[in-house]
Amino acid sequence: MTSQALPLTVVLLHLLSTTTATTTTTKSIFWPDFQLFNVKETLEGIKIKPKPGHQELLKNHNGSETEKKWEIKLDHRDKLPSNNRFHNHSHRFHSRMERDVRRVAFLVRRLSCCGVTNYKEEDFGSEVVSGMDKGSGEYFVRIGVGSPPRSQYMVIDSGSDIVWLQCKPCSQCYKQFDPLFDPTASASYTGVSCSSTVCNRIENYGCHAGRCWYEVMYGDGSYTKGTLALETLTFGQTVVQDLAIGCGHMNQGMFTGAAGLLGLGGGSMSFVGQLGGQIGGAFSYCLVTLGTRASGSLVFGRRALPVGAAWVPLVRNPQYPTFYYVGLSGLGVGGIRVPISEDLFQLTELGTGGVVMDTGTAVTRLPTVAYQAFRDTFIAQTANLPRASGVSIFDTCYELSGFIDVRVPTVSFYFKGGPILTLPASNFLIPVDEIGTFCFAFAPTASGLSIIGNIQQEGIQISFDGANGFVGFGPNTC
Repeated sequence: MTSQALPLTVVLLHLLSTTTATTTTTKSIFWPDFQLFNVKETLEGIKIKPKPGHQELLKNHNGSETEKKWEIKLDHRDKLPSNNRFHNHSHRFHSRMERDVRRVAFLVRRLSCCGVTNYKEEDFGSEVVSGMDKGSGEYFVRIGVGSPPRSQYMVIDSGSDIVWLQCKPCSQCYKQFDPLFDPTASASYTGVSCSSTVCNRIENYGCHAGRCWYEVMYGDGSYTKGTLALETLTFGQTVVQDLAIGCGHMNQGMFTGAAGLLGLGGGSMSFVGQLGGQIGGAFSYCLVTLGTRASGSLVFGRRALPVGAAWVPLVRNPQYPTFYYVGLSGLGVGGIRVPISEDLFQLTELGTGGVVMDTGTAVTRLPTVAYQAFRDTFIAQTANLPRASGVSIFDTCYELSGFIDVRVPTVSFYFKGGPILTLPASNFLIPVDEIGTFCFAFAPTASGLSIIGNIQQEGIQISFDGANGFVGFGPNTC
């Protein structure tokens, strides 16, 4: 990952920082903070282009045992070689929004209802939230699995506590880009016995011929079922041995070419949880903006934690320890804080509400009351821009086909403890077609749950220090 100075459009400020103001020649009006948004460049970047063949997406940084830093290239799903079915950006956009609606509906059901689910013995399964719900995995990495390592595309998911991939023999498998992983061809593959403590760490497990079996059900009826095993994963020159993974022999769903999922959640069975002290509970990622040629990165280890980031405390939800909650206190437009009650973003004692950071959700969701105030403030400060009809889940859109660039107000997240994250315009004004229709990339939800989606996270280095309970923003970009 390349380190560079943070551009002017991504600014991390303290609450006490001052804002600049200008006045018009006719009235004494306070003009809010703004930035120039390059419309022409953005439209050029979203054009559907031929995809090159895949390349290895691994990099290793040597260091001492306590200073390991494992870096993997991180690419958006639309860069996957097999994902070339879209005719134009409008088609790609609507497909992404359909996935997003399903993802959010499942998150809301999972995190706004009833805490721990009670299963009957015959149910045998664990309902787990995943970015792969109905193919909604948005970002992929390529890692080596087994000995010798076989390269596989894996979806990353901050809302999942399991690592799994499709395996031979497969009685029911979806189409993936790489050949199916064959456990019999791996010298390091070891099945987990039913009496193993590893098996007991699965929320709901079964036993077949003395081997531990797992089953993960997703919100749309998609699933993966198979054997729990210990296997070796390879990241460049770094080899991780005896990692508990699910070897799926029955899998169903629209998983768009990936072999499986790399769970990065806060639970003990996620990739981060299993490595524990080896990486000090720390990892960092930078998600690239759709349409850019650059790749993002996923880095593990305490050396991944940057100097100069703005650190915000993580909020623990005992009901759902998998998910990364943050303390959001407000929203800003044009350097002015929107009058919204902080209570709208509070995590309740029952474990409902709150604000989750999620790699599998694209568009940030806000409680309806907060969204409406936020949106109306943005509309008031963009009255000079021509409006367009709503598109998909968006009700605030603009017709910018005749512009090279436009002036738009800044949009900011106010976090508890002081830091303010001010987004680049490309993180809140996104194209929905190739002719110049752009929409305000936020949406309301009737539930009390807020979700910070990956569109709003794009281009900003985001670091998790699980050992100390913090998430950091910046200072690097991608």
